[in-house]
Amino acid sequence: MKYFLTLALSILLFSCSSDNDELIKNVSVKLKFTQNWDGTLIEKSDLNNTEFTNKLGTKLTVSKLRYLISNVSLISGANDTTKFDNYKLIDINNTDSLTYTLPQKISEGAYKLFFTFGFSGNANISNAYSDLTTASWKVPDSLGGGYHFMQLDGQYKDTLGIQNPYKFYTARAYDKDKDSILDTSFSIETGSIVLKNNATIEVKMNVSGWFKSPNDWNLYEKNSDLISDFETQKLISENGKSGVFSLGTISQ
Repeated sequence: MKYFLTLALSILLFSCSSDNDELIKNVSVKLKFTQNWDGTLIEKSDLNNTEFTNKLGTKLTVSKLRYLISNVSLISGANDTTKFDNYKLIDINNTDSLTYTLPQKISEGAYKLFFTFGFSGNANISNAYSDLTTASWKVPDSLGGGYHFMQLDGQYKDTLGIQNPYKFYTARAYDKDKDSILDTSFSIETGSIVLKNNATIEVKMNVSGWFKSPNDWNLYEKNSDLISDFETQKLISENGKSGVFSLGTISQ
């Protein structure tokens, strides 16, 4: 009888231990960045080739698309935040840059994904990131310094059908006359997602969204030198906040 009691207790303890191991299981998380035009996927092969039409009917192509995210965090259901002190430069022309494995594992469970488009506040310091400076990501000091948030280049057709270049660049807003800076970075927070096993989270950018809602973008009027335009950077930020980024599929 004593033997059976000991055996039963051992099985119970082992079972509890196994359950506890499941509760504290750690998983790795990878972010996968995809780009689309109102649902049509944009890939490297589309650069300089595929023609898109914005809300105002302007036809355009994309030759370069790079953007930076920072301050990536996962917020648990109990509002505990795991912050990953890093940044990621995404370049559609560089396939390896389209994924980002978070540098530490987390406990499986329900989370919200949080990240910042660009650098916010005191993180946006000129020459602080040698790799970004080497990548020609720095904003000239005469335009406020710091670093770009996005570089979107291409060609658009004017009313005569003639191709013209555009440079849809974003950074913090700089008022040269007043020598003042406005932080136009913005943060994205997703709804609750359940992470288990090793998860890959798709983060989608709708490139079309930069040219609409709440500000319909007229490329005939605003197509270059946007970094030097304080009010323009505010408008771009407003459009970015309005649904450019969304959560895609979660593979586990």
